[in-house]
Amino acid sequence: MGEKVDNNSPIAEQKPNLLDAKNISHEFDYKLFENITFSIKPKESISIIGMSGSGKSTLLNILSSLLTPKSGEIIYNNKNLYGLKKKELLNIRREDFGIIFQAHYLFRGFSASDNLKIATLLSGNDVDQELLKKLNIEFVLNQSVGELSGGQQQRLSIARVLTKKPKIIFADEPTGNLDKDTAQIVMDTLFEYIKDNDAALVLVTHENDLAEQCDKVYKLENLQLKELK
Repeated sequence: MGEKVDNNSPIAEQKPNLLDAKNISHEFDYKLFENITFSIKPKESISIIGMSGSGKSTLLNILSSLLTPKSGEIIYNNKNLYGLKKKELLNIRREDFGIIFQAHYLFRGFSASDNLKIATLLSGNDVDQELLKKLNIEFVLNQSVGELSGGQQQRLSIARVLTKKPKIIFADEPTGNLDKDTAQIVMDTLFEYIKDNDAALVLVTHENDLAEQCDKVYKLENLQLKELK
C-alpha cells in the first residue's frame, strides 16, 4: 500500500502550470523583447509594468493567442498554442481565455442585458447576479450601451468576460476608465474570481499600486522581463 500524502505538504500543494511562456521574442521595426520565459499557476495573479512602448500589450497579445511571436512557444494544456490548427486555437480563445481590452468592444446597438446574454449563449453559463452587484451595474441592464458611462461600459465588458468562466484572464489596463474606488472594486472582483475558480490573471497596467496587489510583478525593460516581486 502506498504512503498517504499529507495534504498540507508542499508536494500536495503543487499544481501544473496553467500557462508557460518559453523563449518568447518579438519585433516590429525594432526589437521589443527577446527570450522571455515565465509561467503562471492556478489562483495566481501576475502584473506586467513598463514604459509606454516597451511592448507590454504586445506581450499580452502573444500570451492570449492573438499575436504569433517571432520565436518561442506558449504552452497551454501541454500544447504549443501557435502549433495548433486555427479551429482549435479559436476554441481555446473562446472557451478558456478571457481577454479584457482597453476598448470594451460591446455591441452598441444592444442593451446591457443583451450583451450579457450573448456571453451566456456562447458559454452556456448563466449570468451571475452577485457579480453584477459587486461591479455595481445590476441597475443598468435595460439601458442601451450608448447610454452607459465609459466606466459602466468597461465594467459590463468585464462582467461579460467573467460570465464565460475563463481559466485565464488577460487584462490590458482594465481600470483605465475608472475612478480609484471603482478600479479597486474591479481588481477585488478579478482576484476573487481567480481564487474561486482555480483561474489565473495576467494584468498589464501602468498603475504601480494596482500592479503591487498581484502575487508577482514583472517589469518589461531593455528587451527583458524582470521579476520585481
